[in-house]
Parts: sequence; structure tokens; C-alpha cells
Amino acid sequence: MAYTLPALPYAYDSLEPYMDVETMHIHHDKHHQTYVNNANAAVEGLPAELQALSAEELLMNLDKVPAEKLTAVKNNVGGHVNHNFFWTLLKVGTELKGSLKAAIEKDFGSVNVFKEEFAKAAAGRFGSGWAWLISKNGKLSIVSTANQDSPIMGEKFAGVAGKPLLTIDVWEHAYYLKYQNRRPEFITNFWNIVNWDKVAELFEAAK
Repeated sequence: MAYTLPALPYAYDSLEPYMDVETMHIHHDKHHQTYVNNANAAVEGLPAELQALSAEELLMNLDKVPAEKLTAVKNNVGGHVNHNFFWTLLKVGTELKGSLKAAIEKDFGSVNVFKEEFAKAAAGRFGSGWAWLISKNGKLSIVSTANQDSPIMGEKFAGVAGKPLLTIDVWEHAYYLKYQNRRPEFITNFWNIVNWDKVAELFEAAK
């Protein structure tokens, strides 16, 4: 069982000007690689049944992880999984439409209200973490998590639970080179690089 850093599914400069190429290199090649390295160290010595799980499955079974390994697994396997997911959600030029748009309008009142609530969750996350659009029991909602926690970890370990459809990384390494302390500007520009086709695919699968 060894995790590896996946290649980005697009060129490093393909998200310009909203996400700069230097940040993409540092974020993917350095930060994500560090999570991969530390995740591999964290899972060494885990019971065989846990070693056989995928990274996502391991995060869904944290109650089976030995106490002395729990923090390292949460932080590092969590960081690996969150970043893997995040990279797939980025693309310039897609459109929010169809049943996903209809569901957002139904559950939030309008697309603008949804974006406002998502931005508020992302901007209001103190320190480092993530904001998420999740599906749970047939309803969409917005949550945020600290550090590398994820809704797939469940209420006990992340404080929230649900099927992730969209996320934004609001750790400073995700935006600081370009936006410095202007996290709200980064969040506003994030809408220009959301891969709505991928989000819609995840939405349909969550039904």
C-alpha cells in the first residue's frame, strides 16, 4: 500500500489568470507531495484490513485506526484525498446548468445565494481548511472543515458528514503568492475555474 502523487489533469498554466502557474507548481508538486510522503509514513504498521483499503475508504473507517496513528492518518491521508479531489474540480469555461442548477436553486433559493453562502463558509473558516458543497439525504448543503478534515470522515471525526460535490482549499498555500491576504478575492475568482461538468457528474452519482 503506497500512495503516489497523481499528475494534474491539465497544464499548470491552464487556470490562469485566476490561479497562477507558480502557485500550481508549489501547491501540487511540493505541498501535495508532502502529504503523500507523510501519508505513506502514517499508514505503515496499520492492521492488514486497513492496509487493504483505498485512501478514501480508510478515511471512512477512522474508528478502526489505532489511537496513536489517528492524527497522522487524518492529517496526511486526509490531505492527500482532499487534494486529489480538489484538482479534479478545476477547469476554465464550464457552465452550471441542468439538474444540478435546479437542485441548487431549490435548496438555496438561487445560484447567487448559494455562491454567497459558499463564499461565507470559505472566508469564515478560521485558519486553514476547506469549504464544501455536500449532498446528504437528497439535499444540498454547505459546510466547512478545519485542517485536512473531510465530510467523508463523518460527524465524529470531522464534525460534518455528507457526499462531497465541490470544495475550495483555503489554506494559505492555495492562494497566497497571487492574492496575499485577500482570501475573499481568491474565493470570488474561484467561480471562474469550477469544473461544473465534474460537479454535475458527482451530483448525479450521489442521487
